[in-house]
Amino acid sequence: MLRRSLRARRFSLQVSEARRGAILTMPVYSSFAEADEFLSRHLDWLKERVAGLSEPVPFTHGAIVPLRGFAHQLRFAGAVRRRGVVWMEAAEDAKAAPAWPQGARLPIRRLPRLVVAGEPEHAPRRMLDWLKRQAHQDLKARVDVHANRLGLSPARIFVRDQTTRWGSCSTTGALSFSWRLVLAPPFVLDYLAAHEVAHLGHMNHGQRFWNLVERTMPRHEEATSWLRKHGASLHRYGSEGMLPSARGRSPMRTIE
Repeated sequence: MLRRSLRARRFSLQVSEARRGAILTMPVYSSFAEADEFLSRHLDWLKERVAGLSEPVPFTHGAIVPLRGFAHQLRFAGAVRRRGVVWMEAAEDAKAAPAWPQGARLPIRRLPRLVVAGEPEHAPRRMLDWLKRQAHQDLKARVDVHANRLGLSPARIFVRDQTTRWGSCSTTGALSFSWRLVLAPPFVLDYLAAHEVAHLGHMNHGQRFWNLVERTMPRHEEATSWLRKHGASLHRYGSEGMLPSARGRSPMRTIE
């Protein structure tokens, strides 16, 4: 991806795990020939970083995906009659296998399953829609808890597929979150809910803002540490191809 920037004073090449690709930022006064020359000089660096991106895990039959921090196997059941289009199903001897940091090391047959009904071509979209509903449910519950503790009132809650931020708070009091938080351990989602609720009191990251976060979630540093280590990996799931930190932007590898 090539991007011109009024603020850029030099060329900058970034590898974004969220977009699973590279972004070349160039000053507005620079030429495409200069951009091509800059890219050629750093081609080896770019190839190495792109090769280091984690493999995407699309929603396919048999895929292993996390839900609330634990590994599950996807199973597309076809046209079966059952209430609801997605449900959880435990194997007879299923074990809880944390998806991080060690990953699912149990035999697949022992993992709990997420079963999706309907034609296979519609199953990935149904899985995604279900996960978004689960994320909205979990986030609303935790936003309500933190808002009550702090005496604040969000206007609305939105769940989206955000690539540069885990969450945001608008000046109108609307809170937006990435649905992918439902894949992470619950304390991570809980922290992001607390973080954005605190922005209802202070639209910055000053000390008074962090005092609010501390008041409603004293162990927030555990969640920020988890996001630094594992947050980018959340963007592997449900992705076909072309990863964010607790306080805003997604981690990128950059060269200038």
